[in-house]
Amino acid sequence: MDRPKKRVVLRAVSSMISLSTKGEEKESKGIRAVNSLCSISEMDDSDLLALLLDRPRLKLERKTSYDEKSLNELSLYDSAYSLDGRSGRDTPVFSIKDSFDPHPMVTEAWEALRRSQVFFRGNPVGTIAAYDHASEEVLNYDQVFVRDFVPSALAFLMNGEPDIVKNFLLKTLHIQGQEKRIDRFKLGDGAMPASFKVLHNPIKKTDTIIADFGESAIGRVAPVDSGFWWIILLRAYTKSTGDHSLAERPECQKGMRLILSLCLSEGFDTFPTLLCADGCSMVDRRMGVYGYPIEIQALFFMALRSAHSMLKQDTEGKEIMDKIGKRLHAMSFHMRSYFWLDFQQLNDIYRYKTEEYSHTAVNKFNVIPDSIPDWLFDFMPLRGGYFVGNVSPARMDFRWFALGNCITVLSSLATPEQSTAIMDLIEARWEELVGEMPLKICYPAMESHEWRIVTGCDPKNTGWSYHNGGSWPVLLWLLTAASIKTGRPQIARRAIDLAEARLLKDGWPEYYDGKSGRFIGKQARKFQTWSIAGYLVAKMMMDDPTLVGMISMEEEKHMKPVLNRSSSWT
Repeated sequence: MDRPKKRVVLRAVSSMISLSTKGEEKESKGIRAVNSLCSISEMDDSDLLALLLDRPRLKLERKTSYDEKSLNELSLYDSAYSLDGRSGRDTPVFSIKDSFDPHPMVTEAWEALRRSQVFFRGNPVGTIAAYDHASEEVLNYDQVFVRDFVPSALAFLMNGEPDIVKNFLLKTLHIQGQEKRIDRFKLGDGAMPASFKVLHNPIKKTDTIIADFGESAIGRVAPVDSGFWWIILLRAYTKSTGDHSLAERPECQKGMRLILSLCLSEGFDTFPTLLCADGCSMVDRRMGVYGYPIEIQALFFMALRSAHSMLKQDTEGKEIMDKIGKRLHAMSFHMRSYFWLDFQQLNDIYRYKTEEYSHTAVNKFNVIPDSIPDWLFDFMPLRGGYFVGNVSPARMDFRWFALGNCITVLSSLATPEQSTAIMDLIEARWEELVGEMPLKICYPAMESHEWRIVTGCDPKNTGWSYHNGGSWPVLLWLLTAASIKTGRPQIARRAIDLAEARLLKDGWPEYYDGKSGRFIGKQARKFQTWSIAGYLVAKMMMDDPTLVGMISMEEEKHMKPVLNRSSSWT
């Protein structure tokens, strides 16, 4: 055996033995240590081949809280084929050798992530939004945002460091109990903060937390997604550690009930979806997503499923558990029926009749066919589909939103067939949705007159920038998780390769501008924490696909209704 091949074999043997070693130590930088195997270099070629062929089957044991069925399905990750037997188009096949040597960026990313930690009375309670010393304006980037901390929390959980996540969950739960007022109006008891800041007093040696529930945010909008992310993260913590005691604490049970009581209260709604204001989620500026935005609906569905698995069936929990079950059933039907768009459905909408009356109407929302934008006819492939951005009376927002669609895959709001179609669309429209930097937050961008009317001439959300068609590296972890769950890891591998070509060199920007995501965003902060954490989570999931079980859910049988639109539907 020649020297180059022997080095590859040595590396393979070393990695396999190190994987099977229990109780491996952690380095201070957060990279798992690999034990030295000096004696391997002394073996001859026949011994090495025997060791490779006769090695015991590796047992990548996770916590017992992982769902067995989920892990069995994730084992398809080692295949280059999708769940339906078709290989990915125009994407390189993933090779297991990629996981043997950590990319140099991983070490740099862990160092940057640890620098971003925020401490309260000596304990880590989160990570700041950005660690950009070059920026003159700090604004609120030195605060801990609930939604921003999620990828950081997942990175720490996947690296076996759950304490910071537990501290964060308890601290934000404590903040939830505070009185929340904007001007003279009191917010609901279940509202979670958008962010909080730790103020250190070096003279008195005290720490104080100041929370923002939207009263300081641009636009003064309360974050609807914060409570949903909190519940989803609590489930991830439980799945990762196997520790159910945190979720079973009375204060955590109460916190979940308060969050969901805000959303499950009866009102004038005729739909099971959640009515929201503009700017109440990751898209936190005026972008025409008011109504029933896909991001909020997907997170709401996932939070309902997460809470359903953690709430106790006691006197206080039984009533809300019944409401959750009914809402999940109604939402799965509504979203899969009316938010889903593929080539056939587009053709049906194109041929819709309008002004239909009675329960037999096919065009239930009275969508006007002339409102279909011209770009969509060329964008929609024959094979593929997605959940549209918004559906409400006489209005259908046909834009693609990345976060909402990825969450529908992970939460199983999308059926297996719809999940496959979403990944098909991403591959078929790679240049539009991924380009040179993953991933477009929405597509396409609004420009000219539409931009002026919808955004109010927002100078930050100009065409193909920021929320208006900008490319956000943090979305890489969601794309990776969805790719693995659907058996299409080659999609994630291709996206990670693009990110690795520039992210570190560019200083971990918050977002990129341009149709292909070529330019660093004009107002993007450097060393954006969730850009760093999103990359780390994506890399760790690629190295160990069972980690997707923290955030992924399988479809439940009771949520498989027959999708009949109406009695007149044929």
